[in-house]
Amino acid sequence: MEAQIRLLLLVAMAIVAGCATGGLAATASRPGSLEGLRVALTHVDAHGNYTKLQLVRRAARRSHHRMSRLVARTTGVPMMVSKAAAAAGADLQVPVHAGNGEFLMDLSIGTPAVPYAAIIDTGSDLVWTQCKPCVECFNQSTPVFDPSSSSTYSALPCSSSFCADLPTSKCTTATKCGYTYTYGDSSSTQGVLAAETFTLAKEKLPGVAFGCGDTNEGEGFTQGAGLVGLGRGPLSLVSQLGLDKFSYCLTSLDDTSKSPLLLGSLAAISKTAAVQTTPLVKNPSQPSFYYVTLKGLTVGSTHITLPSSAFSVQADGTGGVIVDSGTSITYLELQGYRALKKAFTAQMKLPAADGSGIGLDLCFAAPASGVDQVEVPKLVLHFDGADLDLPAENYMVLDSGSGALCLTVMGSRGLSIIGNFQQQNIQFVYDVGGDTLSFAPVECAKL
Repeated sequence: MEAQIRLLLLVAMAIVAGCATGGLAATASRPGSLEGLRVALTHVDAHGNYTKLQLVRRAARRSHHRMSRLVARTTGVPMMVSKAAAAAGADLQVPVHAGNGEFLMDLSIGTPAVPYAAIIDTGSDLVWTQCKPCVECFNQSTPVFDPSSSSTYSALPCSSSFCADLPTSKCTTATKCGYTYTYGDSSSTQGVLAAETFTLAKEKLPGVAFGCGDTNEGEGFTQGAGLVGLGRGPLSLVSQLGLDKFSYCLTSLDDTSKSPLLLGSLAAISKTAAVQTTPLVKNPSQPSFYYVTLKGLTVGSTHITLPSSAFSVQADGTGGVIVDSGTSITYLELQGYRALKKAFTAQMKLPAADGSGIGLDLCFAAPASGVDQVEVPKLVLHFDGADLDLPAENYMVLDSGSGALCLTVMGSRGLSIIGNFQQQNIQFVYDVGGDTLSFAPVECAKL
Protein backbone atom coordinates (compact mmCIF):
# COMPACT_ATOMS: atom_id res chain seq x y z
CA MET A 1 0.00 0.00 0.00
CA GLU A 2 1.27 3.46 -0.86
CA ALA A 3 0.37 6.75 0.72
CA GLN A 4 0.26 9.85 -1.47
CA ILE A 5 1.47 12.65 0.70
CA ARG A 6 1.89 16.35 0.71
CA LEU A 7 5.37 16.39 2.17
CA LEU A 8 6.46 18.94 4.74
CA LEU A 9 9.99 20.26 4.34
CA LEU A 10 11.17 18.52 7.49
CA VAL A 11 10.33 16.06 10.12
CA ALA A 12 11.45 16.43 13.65
CA MET A 13 9.93 17.36 16.91
CA ALA A 14 9.52 20.64 18.62
CA ILE A 15 8.55 20.58 22.20
CA VAL A 16 8.24 23.44 24.60
CA ALA A 17 9.01 23.70 28.27
CA GLY A 18 7.01 23.73 31.46
CA CYS A 19 7.82 24.45 35.09
CA ALA A 20 9.02 23.09 38.44
CA THR A 21 10.50 24.10 41.85
CA GLY A 22 11.63 22.34 45.01
CA GLY A 23 12.67 21.45 48.62
CA LEU A 24 13.74 18.30 50.63
CA ALA A 25 14.26 16.81 54.05
CA ALA A 26 17.64 15.57 55.26
CA THR A 27 16.74 11.92 54.95
CA ALA A 28 17.54 8.87 52.87
CA SER A 29 13.89 7.85 52.65
CA ARG A 30 12.11 7.54 49.31
CA PRO A 31 9.87 10.30 47.99
CA GLY A 32 6.18 9.51 48.18
CA SER A 33 3.97 8.58 45.27
CA LEU A 34 2.52 11.26 43.03
CA GLU A 35 -1.09 11.58 41.89
CA GLY A 36 -0.53 13.22 38.55
CA LEU A 37 1.29 16.13 36.93
CA ARG A 38 1.38 17.82 33.55
CA VAL A 39 4.76 19.24 32.56
CA ALA A 40 5.64 20.94 29.28
CA LEU A 41 8.79 20.19 27.29
CA THR A 42 10.86 22.18 24.85
CA HIS A 43 13.16 20.99 22.08
CA VAL A 44 16.82 21.68 22.86
CA ASP A 45 17.18 23.77 19.69
CA ALA A 46 13.87 25.62 20.00
CA HIS A 47 15.46 28.99 20.79
CA GLY A 48 18.46 28.76 18.50
CA ASN A 49 17.00 30.59 15.47
CA TYR A 50 17.87 27.65 13.23
CA THR A 51 16.24 26.92 9.89
CA LYS A 52 14.24 23.71 9.65
CA LEU A 53 17.00 22.06 7.67
CA GLN A 54 19.60 23.08 10.25
CA LEU A 55 17.41 21.60 13.00
CA VAL A 56 17.25 18.24 11.25
CA ARG A 57 20.99 18.22 10.55
CA ARG A 58 21.74 19.01 14.20
CA ALA A 59 19.32 16.34 15.40
CA ALA A 60 20.83 13.78 13.03
CA ARG A 61 24.33 14.57 14.27
CA ARG A 62 23.26 14.20 17.91
CA SER A 63 21.49 10.96 17.06
CA HIS A 64 24.67 9.47 15.58
CA HIS A 65 26.63 10.40 18.71
CA ARG A 66 23.94 9.04 21.01
CA MET A 67 23.70 5.82 19.03
CA SER A 68 27.45 5.34 19.45
CA ARG A 69 27.08 5.76 23.21
CA LEU A 70 24.16 3.36 23.44
CA VAL A 71 25.97 0.73 21.42
CA ALA A 72 29.07 1.19 23.58
CA ARG A 73 26.88 0.69 26.63
CA THR A 74 25.20 -2.48 25.38
CA THR A 75 28.13 -4.12 23.61
CA GLY A 76 31.04 -3.08 25.81
CA VAL A 77 32.84 -1.40 22.91
CA PRO A 78 35.52 0.80 24.50
CA MET A 79 35.13 4.55 24.20
CA MET A 80 37.25 7.54 25.17
CA VAL A 81 37.58 7.67 28.96
CA SER A 82 36.58 10.96 30.55
CA LYS A 83 38.86 12.76 32.95
CA ALA A 84 36.30 12.24 35.70
CA ALA A 85 36.28 8.51 35.11
CA ALA A 86 40.06 8.40 35.05
CA ALA A 87 40.22 10.35 38.30
CA ALA A 88 37.88 7.85 39.91
CA GLY A 89 40.69 5.31 39.91
CA ALA A 90 41.68 2.26 37.92
CA ASP A 91 39.90 -0.03 40.38
CA LEU A 92 36.54 1.65 39.72
CA GLN A 93 34.46 0.19 36.89
CA VAL A 94 32.47 3.03 35.31
CA PRO A 95 29.48 2.02 33.14
CA VAL A 96 28.66 4.09 30.05
CA HIS A 97 25.16 5.58 29.86
CA ALA A 98 23.06 7.07 27.08
CA GLY A 99 23.69 10.74 27.72
CA ASN A 100 22.21 13.85 26.17
CA GLY A 101 18.62 13.96 24.97
CA GLU A 102 16.50 16.14 22.72
CA PHE A 103 14.06 17.81 25.11
CA LEU A 104 14.18 20.05 28.16
CA MET A 105 12.04 20.12 31.27
CA ASP A 106 11.76 23.23 33.45
CA LEU A 107 12.13 22.50 37.14
CA SER A 108 13.29 24.13 40.35
CA ILE A 109 15.65 22.82 43.00
CA GLY A 110 16.07 23.66 46.66
CA THR A 111 14.58 25.99 49.25
CA PRO A 112 14.25 28.74 48.22
CA ALA A 113 13.50 27.19 44.83
CA VAL A 114 15.94 28.01 42.02
CA PRO A 115 14.74 27.44 38.43
CA TYR A 116 16.67 25.28 35.96
CA ALA A 117 16.12 23.61 32.60
CA ALA A 118 17.22 19.97 32.52
CA ILE A 119 17.45 17.45 29.68
CA ILE A 120 14.98 14.57 29.97
CA ASP A 121 16.23 11.12 29.00
CA THR A 122 14.24 7.88 28.84
CA GLY A 123 17.54 6.03 28.30
CA SER A 124 19.12 6.69 31.71
CA ASP A 125 18.17 6.99 35.38
CA LEU A 126 20.23 9.48 37.35
CA VAL A 127 18.80 12.95 38.07
CA TRP A 128 21.64 15.48 38.39
CA THR A 129 22.67 19.09 38.11
CA GLN A 130 25.89 21.06 38.36
CA CYS A 131 26.78 22.20 41.87
CA LYS A 132 29.06 24.71 43.57
CA PRO A 133 31.89 24.71 44.34
CA CYS A 134 32.80 23.58 40.82
CA VAL A 135 36.00 21.71 40.17
CA GLU A 136 35.10 21.62 36.48
CA CYS A 137 31.73 22.72 35.11
CA PHE A 138 30.44 23.48 31.62
CA ASN A 139 28.76 26.80 30.84
CA GLN A 140 25.03 26.94 31.49
CA SER A 141 22.50 29.73 31.03
CA THR A 142 21.40 29.74 34.69
CA PRO A 143 23.52 30.04 37.85
CA VAL A 144 25.10 26.81 39.11
CA PHE A 145 23.17 25.35 42.06
CA ASP A 146 24.64 26.27 45.44
CA PRO A 147 23.79 23.61 48.07
CA SER A 148 24.81 25.94 50.90
CA SER A 149 21.99 28.31 49.93
CA SER A 150 19.24 25.70 50.32
CA SER A 151 17.72 24.83 53.69
CA THR A 152 16.52 21.44 52.41
CA TYR A 153 19.75 20.08 50.90
CA SER A 154 21.31 16.99 52.46
CA ALA A 155 24.23 14.88 51.24
CA LEU A 156 23.29 11.20 51.39
CA PRO A 157 25.44 8.76 53.38
CA CYS A 158 26.99 5.58 52.03
CA SER A 159 24.39 3.63 53.99
CA SER A 160 21.55 5.18 51.96
CA SER A 161 19.54 2.81 49.78
CA PHE A 162 19.91 5.39 47.00
CA CYS A 163 23.68 5.02 47.22
CA ALA A 164 23.25 1.27 46.85
CA ASP A 165 21.19 1.87 43.70
CA LEU A 166 24.06 3.60 41.91
CA PRO A 167 25.75 1.46 39.24
CA THR A 168 29.04 2.86 40.54
CA SER A 169 29.56 4.57 43.90
CA LYS A 170 32.56 5.64 45.88
CA CYS A 171 32.45 6.72 49.50
CA THR A 172 34.92 9.53 49.94
CA THR A 173 33.98 9.94 53.60
CA ALA A 174 31.84 7.99 56.04
CA THR A 175 28.94 10.36 55.47
CA LYS A 176 28.99 11.15 51.75
CA CYS A 177 28.10 8.89 48.83
CA GLY A 178 30.24 9.81 45.84
CA TYR A 179 29.19 8.93 42.29
CA THR A 180 30.59 8.88 38.77
CA TYR A 181 28.23 8.66 35.80
CA THR A 182 29.87 8.42 32.38
CA TYR A 183 27.99 8.99 29.13
CA GLY A 184 30.73 8.18 26.62
CA ASP A 185 33.03 10.33 24.40
CA SER A 186 34.31 12.30 27.43
CA SER A 187 30.86 13.28 28.75
CA SER A 188 30.42 12.63 32.45
CA THR A 189 29.24 13.90 35.80
CA GLN A 190 30.90 13.28 39.14
CA GLY A 191 30.06 14.50 42.62
CA VAL A 192 27.99 13.66 45.69
CA LEU A 193 24.61 11.95 45.78
CA ALA A 194 22.23 14.15 47.75
CA ALA A 195 18.57 14.63 48.59
CA GLU A 196 16.65 17.81 47.86
CA THR A 197 13.22 19.27 47.18
CA PHE A 198 12.39 19.47 43.49
CA THR A 199 9.38 21.33 42.11
CA LEU A 200 7.54 20.29 38.96
CA ALA A 201 4.52 22.23 37.71
CA LYS A 202 4.25 24.00 41.10
CA GLU A 203 4.21 20.65 42.91
CA LYS A 204 6.87 20.32 45.61
CA LEU A 205 8.55 16.91 45.68
CA PRO A 206 10.68 16.50 48.81
CA GLY A 207 13.36 13.86 49.17
CA VAL A 208 14.39 13.43 45.54
CA ALA A 209 17.81 11.83 45.28
CA PHE A 210 20.03 13.56 42.74
CA GLY A 211 23.62 13.91 41.72
CA CYS A 212 25.18 17.17 42.87
CA GLY A 213 27.98 17.29 40.32
CA ASP A 214 31.09 19.35 40.89
CA THR A 215 33.05 17.81 38.01
CA ASN A 216 31.06 17.72 34.78
CA GLU A 217 32.28 17.63 31.20
CA GLY A 218 30.89 17.06 27.73
CA GLU A 219 29.34 19.09 24.93
CA GLY A 220 26.11 17.11 25.06
CA PHE A 221 24.86 18.78 28.24
CA THR A 222 25.31 22.46 27.42
CA GLN A 223 21.67 22.95 26.38
CA GLY A 224 20.58 22.46 29.99
CA ALA A 225 21.83 22.53 33.57
CA GLY A 226 21.76 18.78 34.07
CA LEU A 227 19.65 15.75 33.29
CA VAL A 228 16.44 14.06 34.51
CA GLY A 229 16.49 10.30 33.94
CA LEU A 230 13.10 8.72 33.14
CA GLY A 231 14.41 5.18 32.71
CA ARG A 232 13.25 2.00 34.46
CA GLY A 233 15.98 1.91 37.10
CA PRO A 234 15.44 2.77 40.80
CA LEU A 235 17.16 6.17 40.66
CA SER A 236 15.03 7.59 37.84
CA LEU A 237 12.45 10.27 38.59
CA VAL A 238 9.71 7.86 37.49
CA SER A 239 10.81 5.24 40.00
CA GLN A 240 11.50 7.66 42.84
CA LEU A 241 8.02 9.19 42.57
CA GLY A 242 6.41 5.74 42.52
CA LEU A 243 4.77 6.38 39.14
CA ASP A 244 2.93 3.49 37.52
CA LYS A 245 2.64 5.41 34.26
CA PHE A 246 3.96 8.36 32.32
CA SER A 247 3.18 9.64 28.86
CA TYR A 248 4.37 12.14 26.31
CA CYS A 249 3.03 13.48 23.02
CA LEU A 250 5.54 15.26 20.80
CA THR A 251 4.48 17.97 18.38
CA SER A 252 6.09 18.38 14.96
CA LEU A 253 8.85 20.85 14.27
CA ASP A 254 6.49 23.30 12.54
CA ASP A 255 4.21 23.47 15.57
CA THR A 256 5.16 25.95 18.29
CA SER A 257 2.58 24.54 20.71
CA LYS A 258 3.74 22.95 23.94
CA SER A 259 4.23 19.20 24.05
CA PRO A 260 2.97 17.58 27.24
CA LEU A 261 4.74 15.17 29.53
CA LEU A 262 2.04 13.55 31.69
CA LEU A 263 3.02 11.89 34.95
CA GLY A 264 1.00 9.47 37.05
CA SER A 265 -2.79 9.41 36.82
CA LEU A 266 -2.86 11.93 33.95
CA ALA A 267 -0.98 9.55 31.66
CA ALA A 268 -3.89 8.22 29.63
CA ILE A 269 -4.91 8.22 25.97
CA SER A 270 -8.33 9.51 24.96
CA LYS A 271 -10.92 6.74 24.62
CA THR A 272 -11.75 8.03 21.14
CA ALA A 273 -8.24 7.29 19.85
CA ALA A 274 -7.29 4.00 18.18
CA VAL A 275 -5.05 2.69 20.94
CA GLN A 276 -2.59 -0.15 20.37
CA THR A 277 -0.63 -1.88 23.13
CA THR A 278 2.53 -3.98 23.14
CA PRO A 279 4.41 -5.56 26.06
CA LEU A 280 7.53 -3.94 27.45
CA VAL A 281 10.41 -6.40 27.53
CA LYS A 282 13.04 -6.42 30.28
CA ASN A 283 16.72 -6.85 29.62
CA PRO A 284 18.58 -7.68 32.87
CA SER A 285 21.81 -6.42 31.33
CA GLN A 286 20.27 -3.02 30.53
CA PRO A 287 17.47 -2.49 33.07
CA SER A 288 16.96 1.22 32.33
CA PHE A 289 15.79 0.88 28.71
CA TYR A 290 12.23 0.44 27.47
CA TYR A 291 12.47 -2.58 25.17
CA VAL A 292 9.72 -3.77 22.82
CA THR A 293 9.44 -6.76 20.49
CA LEU A 294 9.64 -5.85 16.79
CA LYS A 295 8.38 -8.74 14.65
CA GLY A 296 8.46 -7.28 11.17
CA LEU A 297 8.05 -4.32 8.83
CA THR A 298 5.80 -3.36 5.96
CA VAL A 299 7.11 -1.09 3.22
CA GLY A 300 4.40 -0.25 0.72
CA SER A 301 3.33 -3.58 -0.81
CA THR A 302 6.21 -5.53 0.74
CA HIS A 303 5.84 -7.27 4.08
CA ILE A 304 9.23 -7.99 5.63
CA THR A 305 9.39 -10.90 8.04
CA LEU A 306 12.72 -11.61 9.66
CA PRO A 307 13.97 -14.34 12.02
CA SER A 308 13.06 -13.57 15.64
CA SER A 309 16.75 -13.27 16.41
CA ALA A 310 17.07 -10.19 14.18
CA PHE A 311 15.52 -7.83 16.74
CA SER A 312 15.55 -9.87 19.94
CA VAL A 313 17.65 -9.34 23.05
CA GLN A 314 20.59 -11.74 22.96
CA ALA A 315 21.92 -13.83 25.82
CA ASP A 316 24.83 -11.39 26.29
CA GLY A 317 22.45 -8.43 26.62
CA THR A 318 23.06 -7.01 23.14
CA GLY A 319 20.41 -6.54 20.47
CA GLY A 320 16.78 -5.76 21.09
CA VAL A 321 14.68 -2.71 20.22
CA ILE A 322 14.19 0.27 22.53
CA VAL A 323 11.79 3.22 22.32
CA ASP A 324 13.82 6.33 23.08
CA SER A 325 12.90 10.01 23.44
CA GLY A 326 16.51 11.16 23.19
CA THR A 327 17.37 9.78 19.73
CA SER A 328 15.78 11.46 16.71
CA ILE A 329 16.50 8.93 13.96
CA THR A 330 15.27 5.34 14.03
CA TYR A 331 18.08 2.77 13.84
CA LEU A 332 17.44 -0.83 12.81
CA GLU A 333 19.78 -3.80 13.11
CA LEU A 334 21.49 -4.22 9.73
CA GLN A 335 19.59 -7.34 8.73
CA GLY A 336 16.28 -5.49 9.06
CA TYR A 337 17.55 -2.20 7.71
CA ARG A 338 18.95 -3.77 4.55
CA ALA A 339 15.59 -5.41 3.83
CA LEU A 340 13.78 -2.11 4.44
CA LYS A 341 16.24 -0.21 2.24
CA LYS A 342 15.84 -2.72 -0.57
CA ALA A 343 12.03 -2.46 -0.43
CA PHE A 344 12.08 1.35 -0.40
CA THR A 345 14.53 1.53 -3.29
CA ALA A 346 12.38 -0.81 -5.35
CA GLN A 347 9.16 1.14 -4.75
CA MET A 348 10.31 4.76 -4.87
CA LYS A 349 9.96 6.01 -8.44
CA LEU A 350 12.83 8.44 -8.08
CA PRO A 351 16.59 8.21 -8.74
CA ALA A 352 19.00 7.90 -5.81
CA ALA A 353 20.54 11.05 -4.31
CA ASP A 354 23.35 11.90 -1.91
CA GLY A 355 22.12 12.56 1.63
CA SER A 356 25.47 13.11 3.30
CA GLY A 357 24.76 16.81 3.68
CA ILE A 358 21.88 16.07 6.01
CA GLY A 359 23.49 13.04 7.64
CA LEU A 360 21.13 10.38 6.27
CA ASP A 361 21.78 7.24 4.27
CA LEU A 362 18.87 6.53 1.89
CA CYS A 363 17.85 9.50 -0.25
CA PHE A 364 16.11 10.12 -3.55
CA ALA A 365 16.22 13.05 -6.00
CA ALA A 366 12.95 14.95 -5.75
CA PRO A 367 11.44 16.04 -9.08
CA ALA A 368 11.95 19.64 -10.17
CA SER A 369 8.20 20.16 -9.98
CA GLY A 370 8.31 19.54 -6.23
CA VAL A 371 7.18 16.76 -3.91
CA ASP A 372 3.46 17.51 -3.70
CA GLN A 373 2.55 14.49 -5.81
CA VAL A 374 5.40 12.17 -4.84
CA GLU A 375 4.16 8.75 -3.80
CA VAL A 376 5.98 7.42 -0.77
CA PRO A 377 5.65 3.76 0.28
CA LYS A 378 3.77 3.30 3.54
CA LEU A 379 5.89 2.28 6.53
CA VAL A 380 4.43 0.13 9.31
CA LEU A 381 6.36 -1.30 12.27
CA HIS A 382 4.84 -4.55 13.52
CA PHE A 383 5.32 -5.04 17.26
CA ASP A 384 4.06 -7.87 19.43
CA GLY A 385 0.30 -7.30 19.32
CA ALA A 386 0.48 -3.76 17.89
CA ASP A 387 1.18 -2.01 14.59
CA LEU A 388 2.74 1.45 14.40
CA ASP A 389 1.38 2.83 11.13
CA LEU A 390 3.47 5.91 10.43
CA PRO A 391 2.40 8.98 8.44
CA ALA A 392 4.95 9.86 5.77
CA GLU A 393 6.08 13.05 7.54
CA ASN A 394 7.28 10.84 10.41
CA TYR A 395 9.88 9.05 8.27
CA MET A 396 10.65 11.20 5.21
CA VAL A 397 12.42 14.57 5.11
CA LEU A 398 13.23 16.93 2.24
CA ASP A 399 16.56 18.76 2.00
CA SER A 400 15.24 21.80 0.14
CA GLY A 401 18.77 22.90 -0.76
CA SER A 402 19.87 19.76 -2.57
CA GLY A 403 16.41 18.41 -3.41
CA ALA A 404 17.18 15.13 -1.65
CA LEU A 405 14.18 13.33 -0.19
CA CYS A 406 15.55 11.15 2.64
CA LEU A 407 14.42 8.36 4.92
CA THR A 408 15.01 9.08 8.62
CA VAL A 409 15.89 5.45 9.32
CA MET A 410 19.44 4.09 9.33
CA GLY A 411 21.30 0.86 10.04
CA SER A 412 22.93 -0.16 13.33
CA ARG A 413 24.80 -2.98 15.02
CA GLY A 414 24.06 -4.28 18.51
CA LEU A 415 20.88 -2.28 19.22
CA SER A 416 17.79 -0.97 17.41
CA ILE A 417 16.11 2.30 18.41
CA ILE A 418 12.69 3.75 17.63
CA GLY A 419 13.55 7.45 17.48
CA ASN A 420 11.52 10.55 18.15
CA PHE A 421 11.13 11.58 14.49
CA GLN A 422 8.89 8.54 14.22
CA GLN A 423 7.03 9.42 17.44
CA GLN A 424 5.75 12.89 16.53
CA ASN A 425 1.99 13.44 16.92
CA ILE A 426 1.62 10.00 18.47
CA GLN A 427 0.91 9.77 22.20
CA PHE A 428 2.98 7.13 23.99
CA VAL A 429 2.00 5.78 27.41
CA TYR A 430 4.65 3.89 29.37
CA ASP A 431 2.84 1.65 31.85
CA VAL A 432 5.81 0.73 34.01
CA GLY A 433 3.54 -1.02 36.51
CA GLY A 434 1.86 -3.20 33.91
CA ASP A 435 4.92 -3.56 31.65
CA THR A 436 3.17 -2.29 28.52
CA LEU A 437 3.63 0.49 25.99
CA SER A 438 0.49 1.96 24.40
CA PHE A 439 0.28 4.45 21.57
CA ALA A 440 -2.27 6.19 19.37
CA PRO A 441 -2.23 8.98 16.76
CA VAL A 442 -3.10 12.24 18.50
CA GLU A 443 -2.86 15.91 17.59
CA CYS A 444 -0.41 16.66 20.37
CA ALA A 445 -0.92 20.41 20.28
CA LYS A 446 -4.52 19.87 21.38
CA LEU A 447 -3.86 17.32 24.08
